[in-house]
Amino acid sequence: MTYIETLGKQAKKAARDLLSLSTSEKNALLTLVTKRLVSETALLLTENAKDLAQAKENGISEIMTDRLRLTPERIEGIAEGVRQVADLEDPIGQVVRGYTNLDGLKIVQKRVPLGVIAMIFESRPNVSVDAFSLAFKTNNAIILRGGRDAINSNKALVSVIRQALADGGVNPDVVQLVEDTSHAVAENLMQAVDYVDLLIPRGGAKLIQTVKEKSKVPVIETGVGNCHIYVDEFADLEMATKIVLNAKIQRPSVCNAAESLVVHEKIAEQFLPMLEEAANQVQPIEFRADEKAYALLKTAVPVTEEDYATEFLDYIMSVKVVSNLEEAIAWVNTYTSSHSEAIVTRDLVAAEKFQDQVDAAAVYVNASTRFTDGFVFGLGAEIGISTQKMHARGPMGLEALTSTKFYINGQGQIRE
Repeated sequence: MTYIETLGKQAKKAARDLLSLSTSEKNALLTLVTKRLVSETALLLTENAKDLAQAKENGISEIMTDRLRLTPERIEGIAEGVRQVADLEDPIGQVVRGYTNLDGLKIVQKRVPLGVIAMIFESRPNVSVDAFSLAFKTNNAIILRGGRDAINSNKALVSVIRQALADGGVNPDVVQLVEDTSHAVAENLMQAVDYVDLLIPRGGAKLIQTVKEKSKVPVIETGVGNCHIYVDEFADLEMATKIVLNAKIQRPSVCNAAESLVVHEKIAEQFLPMLEEAANQVQPIEFRADEKAYALLKTAVPVTEEDYATEFLDYIMSVKVVSNLEEAIAWVNTYTSSHSEAIVTRDLVAAEKFQDQVDAAAVYVNASTRFTDGFVFGLGAEIGISTQKMHARGPMGLEALTSTKFYINGQGQIRE
């Protein structure tokens, strides 16, 4: 039996064990996990320091290293996400619909667990806890495969969770970490159709494309964020400046950071120098600009076609000047990764048209794309942000980790 087959067999058993847990029991166990995470802060920081040191040795940029970093505040934030999941309504057992058919059969459709979820993700160790809490609340077992750059942090986090579960009398195999970070083992996980019901990749475009190509297990795409902000001719330019700077520089290494700026030609001459000056006072941005924008910016570089489709995850932003709202919408729809898009405008008709016609999971009016987050949306934690349209779209919370089952009760009916 291979390594992944062993983990899969253990996960299937654990998933069956979970079916007997009530909502109150699950919430109590999640509360126990939050307390253990906070109490083990010193251990978690020690193990995380090993990953940070390795990142430095490997020459990983500070922006990307920040995705790895745990602090006491971030650990408390991770624990708070688990607390929120515990406080959320449990979808398992919820009746989607119920009716009596013409044969007198009483038919009820209820939410049920998926079974075993696998997740392949990069860099951010908080994902381990977020994914566990959502899976556990929905009675799913989960197999986690993080990147080698966060292996020590992930080992520590999963170990703390498993110990808390064991102390609470629950099979700790409801959460397991793939500690072998080789590509071969990852591919084994992608093909574990006998054990895994759903695979969620969370990371960069290369990871997600690899999983899509090689997985035999059903996949939900998440994460890649080529997010645009369109500054309309009727925008409040001070508001637009604040929104763009927040969306680009507050945390550039995350998928809801803005990568592309689209500007109406009627305000470009005033807005672009204003934005550049404001950015230089906080954090300079490398603007990769089209011909019109390049002429208005002091330190821009010429844009390439590839730049328009790139998730930079850095202080870099492509810039396109357009003639009207329709051109802006068409441009965004050409290059969007279907994650999050925004318009800044005081024109309600333009705002409504942009929201209706832009094809993305989250479409904002006069707000930063940085808000696309399960925690912010009130979902507790999130297991990812789906950029596809089947089953789940946008931040994936509890309901996204459920299926449904029909319960049929009769009184001796047979089909003639």
